[in-house]
Amino acid sequence: MPLKDLPPDAQPREKLLARGPTALADAELLAILLRTGIVGKGVLQMAQELLDPPSIDPKTGNVAGGFGGIAGLLHTSPADLERIKGLGPAKRAELVAVLELARRALAQQLREREVFDSPDAVKQYLQLHLAAKGHEVFAVLFLDAQNRLVAMEELFRGTLTQASVYPREVVLRALHHHAAAVVLAHNHPSGSVQPSRADEALTLTLKTTLALVDVRVLDHVIVAPGQALSMAEKGLL
Repeated sequence: MPLKDLPPDAQPREKLLARGPTALADAELLAILLRTGIVGKGVLQMAQELLDPPSIDPKTGNVAGGFGGIAGLLHTSPADLERIKGLGPAKRAELVAVLELARRALAQQLREREVFDSPDAVKQYLQLHLAAKGHEVFAVLFLDAQNRLVAMEELFRGTLTQASVYPREVVLRALHHHAAAVVLAHNHPSGSVQPSRADEALTLTLKTTLALVDVRVLDHVIVAPGQALSMAEKGLL
């Protein structure tokens, strides 16, 4: 059903303005962003299908269906969105822009206050940056003496081991940013956030190396779509 055919108090935009965003379901909020559906499919139906769990097309073996909720949708790449019929360049650009605004809002929060005043914000920030990537990426959050974010850099990609992550490069970037501390981070495309022995060994190597230049390793966060693990919280640092 087109939105214009719904009663005024049931139309998502009017409902939001009258009752606030918390009164709307996920699909209704997404429908406001999408604005229009396509022939034979209203915008609310389209929004709900985007939020439905993913599936596998039995004929092609390709991923079909939706992205598994708001978190799944926000962790998709622009290329992933191209497979959805009705998501043209304008709609894809709007969804990607919302994701970037979320990243920047969290980055601003981390720059204005101590990182560990808001550990969940750190995890969310890293998830938005790394969780959707189809390959392993190693990143570092460089922090000042008040544990506020100075910069984040993706330094290495590929299978992460002690041999593929160069401590010297991490040290050079920490000195470049005049960092007093760092938070290490990488993603697991497999979906599991459990640290491997290689992850633990790499963390120990970097912690020892950075200590030589008086830079503390506060945490190593492992992220995957929809979840994140802090090695410090698990007592593994």
